[in-house]
Amino acid sequence: MIISKTPLRASFFGGGTDFSTYYENSKVGYGTVVSTALDMYVYIIVNRKFDDNIRIVYSGNELVSRVDEVKHNIIREALKIVGIEKGIEIIYMADIPLSNAGIGLASSSALAVGVLNALHAYKGEFVSQGVLAREACEIEINRLGQRIGIQDQFAVAHGGFSQYKFFNDGSVSITPVVCKKEAMVQLRNNLMLFYTGTTRDSRKILNEQSDTILDKTVMLDELVNTTDRAVQALYDGNLDFWGAELDRTWEIKKKFANGVSNPQIDSMYAKAKSAGALGGKILGAGGGGFMMLYVPQQRQNLVQEALSEFTYIPFSYCHEGSRIVFSD
Repeated sequence: MIISKTPLRASFFGGGTDFSTYYENSKVGYGTVVSTALDMYVYIIVNRKFDDNIRIVYSGNELVSRVDEVKHNIIREALKIVGIEKGIEIIYMADIPLSNAGIGLASSSALAVGVLNALHAYKGEFVSQGVLAREACEIEINRLGQRIGIQDQFAVAHGGFSQYKFFNDGSVSITPVVCKKEAMVQLRNNLMLFYTGTTRDSRKILNEQSDTILDKTVMLDELVNTTDRAVQALYDGNLDFWGAELDRTWEIKKKFANGVSNPQIDSMYAKAKSAGALGGKILGAGGGGFMMLYVPQQRQNLVQEALSEFTYIPFSYCHEGSRIVFSD
């Protein structure tokens, strides 16, 4: 039996610049995001089956005789990449309920990376975090045709609080964000995470965003610049920069596609700001899922009261990426 554990992630700045349409043509020379892995996880259990059938357990339950018959598209393609054809059981679960609808925490990429990690371990193969990220991109983007960026796969595979740069030659650099420990702790203490109560089909938003990326290069160039400045601001201990820039870049993000925000989200965000939040954003493509807010600690009780109809989710950073936690 093999069990893998893969973190979810929250992205702060630079979303959209990780689309190949942008970074392969960028005059800046790269796209970049800053994100952190969260202490919320996707777990994959892989075990040998007593017969040659394939059993998959998630919100559904599949029992098939051939890989091509597997309906769960990410698991099906992971089995093909790793080269497992029969006699296996795969079960997945998560700390936060997952569905086909987007929640903004990179759950589909965490699933892809986690399944790949567990399947490789099942075969006795060690693969690097970089390989896991690349294989997850192969599944989600190339095989399944999802029009998404590549930040999520790298973030959940590597973990930690890092800046990712995506260069026009296809290479990716991962640099842990360096600052005083007190600044990193204070940043965490100033962040609040709320569930909006709704999910959304992120594909429509992402498809529209992908279609119009080349028309928005000026805005995306500005997001690259802001991301670089956010890393420097944290190093300098200028934490309120993060609040102000989250607010400003959220206004930019809303221009990327219809559906990034909606009246409910706008109302929720306005209530949070009136109560003391300096800035924030919907995580992921937008339209629902989770909202991250930057709130000075002395105002957090007021923000929580203002958003009492929404679920507050405590969280911490996760310093590790996808890993095998049990092997027998």
